[in-house]
Amino acid sequence: MAQLLTIGLTGGIASGKSVVSSAFEKLGAGVIDADRIARDVVADGTPALEEIHVAFGDAVFTDDGRLDRRALRRKIFADSDARARLEAITHPRIRTELAAQRDQCKAPYCILVIPLLAKSKMRDLVDRVLVIDAPREVQLERLKERDDIDDELAAQMIDAQDSRRERLALADDVLINTGPRKDIGDLAAAFHSGYLRLAHGELTELAPLHLPG
Repeated sequence: MAQLLTIGLTGGIASGKSVVSSAFEKLGAGVIDADRIARDVVADGTPALEEIHVAFGDAVFTDDGRLDRRALRRKIFADSDARARLEAITHPRIRTELAAQRDQCKAPYCILVIPLLAKSKMRDLVDRVLVIDAPREVQLERLKERDDIDDELAAQMIDAQDSRRERLALADDVLINTGPRKDIGDLAAAFHSGYLRLAHGELTELAPLHLPG
């Protein structure tokens, strides 16, 4: 368990993790996003990028030698073996950087946004898990609109992640994100008040929170 209270925020793709984590950041929580770190670890000139080139070849690179993220995404979501090879390259580096940034966090408590919290086996980095939950049909529509992709790729991307059942099995708290974006701030504030009390030692335990409902 980390010395600083650390909340693992997870959820399926297009469930609204970024919107929720931004709301927490505005409230004063320290937010560290695994997706941002994932982009950094494969930046130009990094060892991970060279390993990706060796593993997947020129097919996932542009003519000027840059990572073609769209091509790589299509490849790994259509091929579970390819996805496993990529994760073997990136996940250890992401884990190391998440832990390092968490240990430097100066906020009252820290939130690690980790989409693949179950499959990546990073549960030990956090003290408590908040799941951002949305039904599959909501995810599909949001994802197709957000990324301008077809039904097949959207379904592949959802299926490649932790299942809804796996996520909820890890959950201490659940935020159901099916309503208007304007409601997110109020919902985040309800969790934030409890997390602050835990972080300040005013509580030793916090009953599971499940909002709305």
